[in-house]
Amino acid sequence: MQALATSDLRRRTEPALRAIAMPADTNPQGDIFGGWLLSQMDLAGNAIANRRAKGRTATVAITAMTFYRPVFVGDEVTCYGEIVKVGRTSITVKIECWVRRGVGGEPIEVTEGMFTYVAVDDERKPRPIPAAG
Repeated sequence: MQALATSDLRRRTEPALRAIAMPADTNPQGDIFGGWLLSQMDLAGNAIANRRAKGRTATVAITAMTFYRPVFVGDEVTCYGEIVKVGRTSITVKIECWVRRGVGGEPIEVTEGMFTYVAVDDERKPRPIPAAG
């Protein structure tokens, strides 16, 4: 497991998504479902990919996912993202999620993953990604 200090990604990027973990998102033990956190990460990555693709994208792969710490009810979850690769029709985004527990709590990294999206047209067929700019 990596050292859970403030990452370069968190320092370089703006938050892509922020949410509060709620009781409806828990498993029977009272912890937040990993699937809920994964969906927040996917939403964050999709927002980043949509901006870069200048239009709609669809998730095609999650090639890495690591959970470091649990998320609890009331935690403020922030997902940070960075584009790591742009192909002809695809975009790969690294997402990290951090939480704040309580008022003024220090950020704690809870998970990270690599998400790949494909740019799609109105008929949901792959389309080329425009040049950056």
